[in-house]
Amino acid sequence: MTESTRLAVGDTAPTFTLTDQDGAAVSLSDYAGQKVVVYFYPAAMTPGCTTQACDFRDNLGSLKAAGYQVLGISKDAPAKLKKFQEHDAVNFPLLSDESLDVHNAYGAYGEKNLYGKIVTGVLRSTFVIDEAGIIQWALYNVKATGHVASLRKKLGIDA
Repeated sequence: MTESTRLAVGDTAPTFTLTDQDGAAVSLSDYAGQKVVVYFYPAAMTPGCTTQACDFRDNLGSLKAAGYQVLGISKDAPAKLKKFQEHDAVNFPLLSDESLDVHNAYGAYGEKNLYGKIVTGVLRSTFVIDEAGIIQWALYNVKATGHVASLRKKLGIDA
C-alpha cells in the first residue's frame, strides 16, 4: 500500500462516519460549527497510545472550555475500544476505522520508521478542524508523550 496523501492547513477535512466504542455511528458532520481535534493512534491499550489518550482525557476540560471536541481514531474494533475506554476512563469518543479508509483520507497511514525498520502502519497524527470544517493544524508523526501539552501551546490554551 502506498502512503496516502497528506493534508495541509487550509484543506477541507475529509468527512467520515465511524462506529464508536458503544456501537453508535459518529460523523464529523455531527460537530459542524464546532472546533474538533481528531487524532489517529496505532493501537488501543498499548503504552504510547494509553499515554496519549490519558493526556487528552486529563486535558479534556480545558480543551472543551476553549471550544474543542476530541475524537480518537484507530483501526481497533469497537469492542477493544470499549475495553480501552473503561480501563483508562477515556472521556471522549473512540472511533473504529478497521477498513483504514479514514486513516488514508487523512494521510494517517503509510510508511514509517519503527526502530530502524521501514514498516507500513498507522502514523500517529493529529488534526485540528475549525467550525467550517477546515484544517487548522495537520500534525504528522507526533510523539505520544508531551503531544497534548504541545498542542495546547499551538492552540493558545494556557497549561
